[in-house]
Amino acid sequence: MALLAAAAAAAPGLAAFADDDDTWPNVFISPAGKPFRARDGAPYPVAAWFAEADANHDGKLDRAEFVADAEAFFKLLDRSKDGVLDNFDVQFYEHRVAPEILGYRVQVGAAAPPRPRLWLAQSPSGMDEAPSSDEDSSSSKPKTLDESKTGAAPYSFFQEPEPITAADFQFNGYITKANFLKLADMHFATLDTHGEGFLTLSGLPKTTAQKELERRPRRRS
Repeated sequence: MALLAAAAAAAPGLAAFADDDDTWPNVFISPAGKPFRARDGAPYPVAAWFAEADANHDGKLDRAEFVADAEAFFKLLDRSKDGVLDNFDVQFYEHRVAPEILGYRVQVGAAAPPRPRLWLAQSPSGMDEAPSSDEDSSSSKPKTLDESKTGAAPYSFFQEPEPITAADFQFNGYITKANFLKLADMHFATLDTHGEGFLTLSGLPKTTAQKELERRPRRRS
């Protein structure tokens, strides 16, 4: 629950999604797998991630800062503090920290309860979570957003449906800190297309979600 509170605190002031809203949620999932959310109509939250990762705030995200950002998130996920993420850590991440990758929507707002409320957008295997008792469980739930079942990929720079298990290079169900940081280093190299040794916000690619949100006409106030 401490991890859940920390993840929620990383994106304050989020507006709740409308019951009949089947548009793309304003969500960015960082290269390390950390979700950043913003209210509908607000700037895409990739900028929030960049500002957090850019430790010296010089507008340039170098390799050391990029890897350090991944290391900080790994420490948050590693609840047993043994340097390894196991199946329980991964499930906690998927169900409580970034449920968007399972096809859920997170409803968070000023009047919302202190933890994210999950809207079932599709029925992932092994998951049977019903709306809370004060919610309408009928047709008011948003339509499926993850019909392609590509998990985190639409909200991130990489075609990785599950950004945490992508670092399981041994395919044994355990993600070591060394491999997690190795993946971060690989991600940086992929994004640093010109070999400059740093990334800028304007030079980053756009996620599928960001492109879809930019295509959507702005609502009149």
